[in-house]
Amino acid sequence: MDVKIESSWKEVLGNQFELPYFKALTEFVKEEYRRSPGAIFPKGNEIFRAFDACPFDQVKIVILGQDPYPTKGHAHGLCFSVDQSVQPLPKSLKNIYKELEQEGIDTNGRNGDLSAWSGQGVLLLNAVLTVQEGMPASHAGKGWEIFTDAVINALNERKEGVVYMLWGSKAQQKAMSVDKVRNLVLQSPHPSPLSAHRGFFGCNHFTMANEYLNSIGKSPIIW
Repeated sequence: MDVKIESSWKEVLGNQFELPYFKALTEFVKEEYRRSPGAIFPKGNEIFRAFDACPFDQVKIVILGQDPYPTKGHAHGLCFSVDQSVQPLPKSLKNIYKELEQEGIDTNGRNGDLSAWSGQGVLLLNAVLTVQEGMPASHAGKGWEIFTDAVINALNERKEGVVYMLWGSKAQQKAMSVDKVRNLVLQSPHPSPLSAHRGFFGCNHFTMANEYLNSIGKSPIIW
């Protein structure tokens, strides 16, 4: 199956695109876009944006989200990120910026587009890559989780010295197989308003990630 995804990822994940689950997933997603035009997010050409923006060989950090924002105009293929015109910012993203501020990183005047992180080697990956408007987790259980498990497994098998920033139990469960000896695994509660005060605030993940990258001779991220 010819999937439009960045070439290094296509080489690493190519066998997934020929498996029965992925063919069934593709048919489901195509039918959803056909049946509900304008109400499936992100746009079709942005489904694999996280991969296009951060080639396999450049991955330094993985941040795991759950599924795209189900609000029209928000999702654009990068977890936690929104188009730069979106105001107000989603609450989880606001809390991410609050934590950055607590770590001494200036976020004054920023919009919600995190694509500059992707360009520096941060894979902003959701576990599920599509969603129906107003219905969180509406495309869960259709096959995306199998695909993104394969992404995590490929990173774990082929790369080391990667930082995994796992916020919330779902992200932590998804990356349970990651080798904690060859990589840095950072865990905290999710940045949502329901849980951020339970340990996301003060987690110091952005600083710790850069300290680790420095320690292994990789350039830090300009958060």
